[in-house]
Amino acid sequence: MSDEIKQLPKLWTGDHYNEGIGRDDIFDKLREECGVFGVFGIPDACSLGYYGLHALQHRGEESAGMAAVDSATGKFTHYRNMGLVKEVFDQQKLDGLPGDRVIGHVRYSTAGESKLANAQPLIFKYRDGDLAVATNGNIVNAPSIRKELESQGSIFQTSSDTEVIAHLIARSSKDFVSAAKDALQRLIGGFAFLLMTNDKLVVASDPNGLRPLVMGRLAGGYVFASETCALETCGAEYERDVQPGEMLVLDRDGLRLDRFDKLERRATCAMEYIYFARPDSDINGINLHSARKRMGQRLALEAFIDADIVTGVPDSSISAAIGYAEQTGIPYELGLIKNKYTGRTFIQPSQELREKGVKMKLSAVRKVVEGKRVVMIDDSIVRGTTSLRIVNLLREAGATEVHVCITSPPFKNPCYYGIDTPDRKELIASTRTVEEIRTTINADSLHFLSHDGFIEAVGGNDGEFNRGMCLACFDNDYPTPVDPTSEKSCSC
Repeated sequence: MSDEIKQLPKLWTGDHYNEGIGRDDIFDKLREECGVFGVFGIPDACSLGYYGLHALQHRGEESAGMAAVDSATGKFTHYRNMGLVKEVFDQQKLDGLPGDRVIGHVRYSTAGESKLANAQPLIFKYRDGDLAVATNGNIVNAPSIRKELESQGSIFQTSSDTEVIAHLIARSSKDFVSAAKDALQRLIGGFAFLLMTNDKLVVASDPNGLRPLVMGRLAGGYVFASETCALETCGAEYERDVQPGEMLVLDRDGLRLDRFDKLERRATCAMEYIYFARPDSDINGINLHSARKRMGQRLALEAFIDADIVTGVPDSSISAAIGYAEQTGIPYELGLIKNKYTGRTFIQPSQELREKGVKMKLSAVRKVVEGKRVVMIDDSIVRGTTSLRIVNLLREAGATEVHVCITSPPFKNPCYYGIDTPDRKELIASTRTVEEIRTTINADSLHFLSHDGFIEAVGGNDGEFNRGMCLACFDNDYPTPVDPTSEKSCSC
């Protein structure tokens, strides 16, 4: 294990963690870090950036930002603020970002503080001009690199792990591309980077491809995004995935391909397939709606339940619920409805008001579930509090039985690569048996999709698909070195 990994500090402890999951959302669902979007060589790039970021809004609802460059003049502009994309940007703000090159970002913070200084893209002035940095993911060894740089005189502006790459680049005596390559080689973790200067754009994916990143073409230029749905939204044609360890350099001479590291082991995050990415996106050529339907179908084969209706927890479990219903022949019904307009301001400290908040955000359809034996499909169980609340909603609405089926194996281990997860001791599946979890969430039965069943469902007919996923949250097999004594590392 490297010295950098051994020195990882314990940042996710005590009240600090409470700023993460559950800080402002009554449900303890997993959170993706963020989404990135880039445009190169297309006029009015910021307009494309607006639509691309809007398509990626589900990956981060805390802040949004864009940096733009006009290649004709080299002028560099930027704007970022707290809030949703539609709240941060209006036409006046977009008009203030002229150019044919843009990188953009939507953010959800975990251990990093929720403040404007941490909103991305991060912007820096250095010897060669302007530098903007946007990333999706987490740098596991950022704390040790930061400590090293601070001992050498670096002054950090943010608490974001993303800032370390800017300091590594700025301290190098090499040209920008070479400095960026050296900096990327220092990083351990899961990340998708967009780095932009006054005359260049560098795009890079970590050596394991943990975080998704795709490239598209439009009007003679290039578009980069965390998900293919963003390409569809702005009218770009999907070209290919950015490969693990790959570094793309775009400037006035066009696009050239390079590598900063060899492919160690392709390990795209399993939770992208289960939960994070939009169902209309494709990852590694696999459509997520179809994959989630297959998860539901496979779960039906592994855990058939004699019931009256099947319902899915909105929104990520709807596809799987349809698959389960199709496989079993049990009718699929909208037994649960999500109110998408409640926001977060209703969360109050008292338990009574918190429970009312649950019903404001998610409702059981009484006329659908009353007197029925219900199979409730969900994507995962984190602490168990969400599942308990939803099971109780269905019971209060008159369901006679509630059977819970989860389209993933038990979530037992924390993620170090950019997903907001609790410490291991707070993950209910790490300390309790399936029967104990069933009792805790007040379900009549509880079934998880098997490890092999999940792999086969995602890969479809590709029997070798296991080569392409990180399943560490289920099986503790991390694709990079991590420090098991560290609760969690800092996030972007």
